[in-house]
Amino acid sequence: MDGILLVDKPMEWTSMDVCAHLRGVLHEKHIGHTGTLDPNATGLLVVLTGKGTKAAKYAENDVKEYAARMRLGTVTDTQDIWGTVLQANGQTRTREQIEAVLDGFRGPIMQLPPMYSAIKIRGKKLYEIARRGGDVERQPRPVTIHRLTLMEQDETGDWGLQIECSKGTYIRTLCADIGQALGCGGCMSALRRVRAGRFTIDQAHTLEQIRQDPQAYILPLELITQGGQT
Repeated sequence: MDGILLVDKPMEWTSMDVCAHLRGVLHEKHIGHTGTLDPNATGLLVVLTGKGTKAAKYAENDVKEYAARMRLGTVTDTQDIWGTVLQANGQTRTREQIEAVLDGFRGPIMQLPPMYSAIKIRGKKLYEIARRGGDVERQPRPVTIHRLTLMEQDETGDWGLQIECSKGTYIRTLCADIGQALGCGGCMSALRRVRAGRFTIDQAHTLEQIRQDPQAYILPLELITQGGQT
């Protein structure tokens, strides 16, 4: 069964959990995805099945779009609200103050990968080192923030961010860096991927829907291999 499945990844599932689950649903051992989502993130996961796994190279540089929430005044070891709190000062900033620093995060920027990530250094994944209390020197990497828009605050005081970015961008690091630039610290409190290349969250289906009739949701590989990316 060769093709593309657009999955609305649920909370607390890793991207590989989704792939493993779909191997059982589709009875297909060759299943992969075109870009990892953290377990506590939700949204669009582009899954490739069968011979489709070889098409991943066509989607490697797809632009991604996210809807995120940023909590100011809180710093954690994972740069999101699910980590250990290192600082909680209760400070916040006005819309005008936040807008004043955002230009520094638009366009090509250098971003230091977080310790809680799957990047390997000397054969070890950073998150494995971090969980043992370790730390290693990392080099900043170039990423591009194509669009960064400040949205409204919610009832908890967290700010919304709409982000369009290149491959390899860590949204929780972006939130932490914005908080640092504001002098109050910050972390990510929610993340949802809403677009990957030509595909949008409106086209995605839940795992429950896919389980009921998996073949009904498989898209042709030509949607990736014959252009149309953005």
